[in-house]
Amino acid sequence: MMYVSGETAEPSVETTGIIEDIVRQQVIELLRNCTELAARRGSKSISTNDLIFQIRHDHAKVSRLRTFLSWKDVRKNVKDSDDKGADADIAAGDDAVGGVVPGGPVDEAAKKNKKAKVGLPWDPSSFYSVEVPERDDEEDEEEEEMNYITLQRLRKADERTKAMTREEYVTWSEYRQASFTWRKGKRFREWAGFGVVTDSKPSDDIVDILGFLTFEMVQTLTEVALKVKEQEDIWRAQTGASTGDNGTSKKRKHQQGLFDPPSEGRSPIEPRHVQEAFRRFQQRPKKTRAMLNGTRLAQHTSLNII
Repeated sequence: MMYVSGETAEPSVETTGIIEDIVRQQVIELLRNCTELAARRGSKSISTNDLIFQIRHDHAKVSRLRTFLSWKDVRKNVKDSDDKGADADIAAGDDAVGGVVPGGPVDEAAKKNKKAKVGLPWDPSSFYSVEVPERDDEEDEEEEEMNYITLQRLRKADERTKAMTREEYVTWSEYRQASFTWRKGKRFREWAGFGVVTDSKPSDDIVDILGFLTFEMVQTLTEVALKVKEQEDIWRAQTGASTGDNGTSKKRKHQQGLFDPPSEGRSPIEPRHVQEAFRRFQQRPKKTRAMLNGTRLAQHTSLNII
């Protein structure tokens, strides 16, 4: 996942371990909040809306998740219609008359296979009993923001794969399919704390949503950690400081000579870069901190979901 997110070098085991611990902490926080939301509804089982509700402020991520769930529903309907179509072909083959299959069920199956929009109970459109018909040429702000971020990531991926060989591109394509949940459902449930954090038995949709969110967490953490490392490399190049310097000591900037050996390749991100990226995500807005100044209220800081 880190390789697909932009990390070309080989990260250390400590770095990958820190990212895994952060993602696991985030998943446990998600499940704990879902359990509290389900208890408020008087239910013992968590739902998909409980998960999506916690990332509702990240409109682009919610839009990507809704698109993911919509296409998942399309694939499921297509698979079901293919199975029914195979049964119908067998039945038609057994028919001695060889009648023609009517077009009604086919049209109905085509409607089911169309990508449907996933509705959320806190959307303004769900407040009304009459649903406004959608227009094909109309896009909301969430989709525009999602498309912009998606295009940025596709542009970066295109730049990375432009100079790859065939073997490197095959490896990169395989790494794109990495997941915390694919064919690891039982291990993921134990890893996430199902049965400990929550007594609810997760459905396939909940596991798929968590798999989508964990991939997004790793990708976002890696991208921000790479930016932190890039800023650090620029500062070191300008000041001539070594890796272990903390800014107090200054060294003379070394100029590249004609007979100097070539500089080393790009080093991988280190645990301090990941920790700094995580710290940036956990910063509270200045408005929230300013409103609590001068009060005796305990400033409890909840874990921000990446």
